[in-house]
Amino acid sequence: MNDIVTGVEAFLGAVGLPPGLRPIGTFALFLIVVYALFLGPLALAVKKRKVSRSTAAFWVFVSPWIFGFLVFTVGPMIYSLVLSFFNWDLLTPPEFTGFDNYTKAATDPLLGKAIQVTLTYAAVSVPLQVALSLIVALLLNVKVKGINVFRTIWYLPSLVTGVAQVVLFLWVFNPNYGLINGMLRAVGIEGPAWFADPNWALPAVILMSLWTVGGNMVIYLAGLQDVPTELYEAAALDGAGRMRQFWNITLPQISPVIFFNVITGLIGAMQTFTQGFVITQAGGGPSNSLLFYVLYLYNNGFQYFKMGYASALAWILLIMILALTALVFRGSAFWVYYESANPKSKRRKRDVRAN
Repeated sequence: MNDIVTGVEAFLGAVGLPPGLRPIGTFALFLIVVYALFLGPLALAVKKRKVSRSTAAFWVFVSPWIFGFLVFTVGPMIYSLVLSFFNWDLLTPPEFTGFDNYTKAATDPLLGKAIQVTLTYAAVSVPLQVALSLIVALLLNVKVKGINVFRTIWYLPSLVTGVAQVVLFLWVFNPNYGLINGMLRAVGIEGPAWFADPNWALPAVILMSLWTVGGNMVIYLAGLQDVPTELYEAAALDGAGRMRQFWNITLPQISPVIFFNVITGLIGAMQTFTQGFVITQAGGGPSNSLLFYVLYLYNNGFQYFKMGYASALAWILLIMILALTALVFRGSAFWVYYESANPKSKRRKRDVRAN
């Protein structure tokens, strides 16, 4: 493959393309060849009427996404899976080691610490985000003048994420000049060092995660406004109070929305990286108190140049996320309510009653 790329770049150089544009030109030629191999048989199939024009048009329009997914997602995933069985430091040729990287992961104390930090963060931050965003959505699900302004105010912080959010909270949690400790001093309480204290660094990051509840709040608002008002009217006629209506109508009706936010929040929490990286670079997170799993993976790959071990860690993380997601899916059968039932299940129930 390297010989082919080198040959194409040499050809582009021979036709006068500047050196800086040759990699782009090579990639463009690769796309042209791929599309020629794809469109040629497709056009022939349309000509022989084996494929309709509408079907061919669909595949033509969706092909950029398919090729991008195969090249930039599936390809790197397969490459990382193969690389996880090798020992490679980027400087010397890869050396096949079999399952040594996975065996090493089973006895790595720092990996155990990273898993502990990540699971603790996910177990605390995700329920807090789900509960707080739902409470805010309930408070904002009223028809009063100016309510859209309050909804916008609650949503705006979710636009400030990533490094900007972490830098902001580095000042908010500053032990000497920060807003939090300043408010605590005003009531006679001396606040902790937060990110400089191993006991308070992770709780501070968990509190930081509540900054972006506005995104989930908007999703909850859509779910709440989709609940039929007839259900509340019927419940009120039967004498049900607000709490009874919330427990027996609102929660079951929006349970699919809660389930969605739990799944997406859990997957996002398991991939937390920016908070630990930026705070650690700024001198916080002592005693590996913010050693998130993805941060440990990054350190192995791009600081210690253990690409094979980092690839194995990436696949272990994938298995962990799949296992946790499957567990949540399994448990959803006991608390998630879907209004449209499966017709086959209805048929079975009728058959049972008939017998």
